[in-house]
Amino acid sequence: MSSTLLEVTRASHEEVERLERLIVKDLQSEPPTARDRLYHNHRVRHMIDQITETTHKLIEIYEDKDSARKDEIAALGGQTAAGTNVFSAFYDRLKEIREYHRRHPAARVVDVNEEHEQLLKEEPQVEFSGEEAMGRYLDLHELYNDYINSKFGEPMEYIAYLDVFSKPHKITRRLKFMRQYREYLQKLLEYLVYFIERTQPLKDIDRMFSKITAEFEEEWANGRVEGWVNGTQENGHTTAEHTVIDLDYYSTVEELMEVGPEKLKEGLAALGLKTGGTVQQRAERLFLTKHTPLEKLDKKHFAKGHRTSEQNGSVPAPQLGEDAKEVALMEAKVEKLCDSLDDIITRTKENVEKKQALTYEEIEAERKEEDVQPESESDDEDQQIYNPLKLPMGWDGKPIPYWLYKLHGLGQEFKCEICGNYSYWGRRAYERHFKEWRHQHGMRCLGIPNTKNFNEITSIEEAKQLWERIQERQGLNKWRPDLEEEYEDQEGNIYNKKTYTDLQRQGLI
Repeated sequence: MSSTLLEVTRASHEEVERLERLIVKDLQSEPPTARDRLYHNHRVRHMIDQITETTHKLIEIYEDKDSARKDEIAALGGQTAAGTNVFSAFYDRLKEIREYHRRHPAARVVDVNEEHEQLLKEEPQVEFSGEEAMGRYLDLHELYNDYINSKFGEPMEYIAYLDVFSKPHKITRRLKFMRQYREYLQKLLEYLVYFIERTQPLKDIDRMFSKITAEFEEEWANGRVEGWVNGTQENGHTTAEHTVIDLDYYSTVEELMEVGPEKLKEGLAALGLKTGGTVQQRAERLFLTKHTPLEKLDKKHFAKGHRTSEQNGSVPAPQLGEDAKEVALMEAKVEKLCDSLDDIITRTKENVEKKQALTYEEIEAERKEEDVQPESESDDEDQQIYNPLKLPMGWDGKPIPYWLYKLHGLGQEFKCEICGNYSYWGRRAYERHFKEWRHQHGMRCLGIPNTKNFNEITSIEEAKQLWERIQERQGLNKWRPDLEEEYEDQEGNIYNKKTYTDLQRQGLI
């Protein structure tokens, strides 16, 4: 192969220049639709990858570790072995080059204009789920199911999860040391990276992550990472609430033992205490630090080498382990990626809200309409919609008429203190929210059953007073679920629990 090394070098340089010209011509065109823009970016990304791969091969050739290129150049200059005719060497080399091109027809010069026209007609294979709609929306349903069925998550609707998943730092730090949370975070990060690679192929994710890591290392060293504050000293005493295990959540040694031996060992090591013994002994040793400052603990509890610094009047602040740092870095990456996808997340929320307002028949009609329409017309949603009055979007993705907006009173705001002062626009949305998850969750936090008696009650104080009067009138200390808990059938009929159960047993529901 060394006899054709210069020809390979020439062909590689020609390939790089040809790809550069193709990229310039492709970037000069303006794709009419979002789908064409997506394919356009993927074509350019593919050509950039080809240039990078070819350039690496050229670097290896120019490094010339086996001196093959040097020998070939020497042979071209007439520095041949004694008795060898220069012309014979030239024709032998010409014969080898022809043989090379006969074996590699793809290395021949191709008309740039012809290849450019052919390349523009290609549609790269980019896979999207039906929910993603060619990259217009996120599809987080699998991650949503993992979240609501985990110990670190909480039950909520999908649209509420879209507000939560981009803020992992708000999860209680004690729950972040669970393996389940680490796996969930890794899965979420992989999905966001994969989504950006498909929708924004020209974005340099590696460069973004390098910048995120550099900023994170500085903040971590200074203890400024949100949700991950290292151990501090207050009034000369080292606080145990910022250790690897937050002891405020445990009231007994038995509860602390459920953390497991490895986490107990990590928590003891962070405080400079001995890490040996059974699970119970470790838990008892760590539980001592909940109410007792480290400098007042007996010497026998400390590991060797950690007591000397205390004698000088200073106690080393407990540091979080490498596992915690790795989780915190993943959280930082997730938040930065979510910031770059802010428009997509907002659009996803709007799409979910729109679908929730549709009936099954309307969803089927919309799906059939999308199948009938040409693909070039399916990107109308990406165009800017003129909506100066900020009217709500209808089921067709366009602003509703102004007369309909006034008819339903959508400009009237209703606030509910039980829902956390959440605003509802329009009388219909206000009346419907009493049966929705946010209001039910607020009533559950107050310890009050969400029955018909509390409809139109939005004040926490009024709800408590009404509940007290109901209990006094009924002479009961707790509500009766058989009579007061409500169930709804498929047709929207409301029954109490007893009636609903009886009808269900009889097969009438």
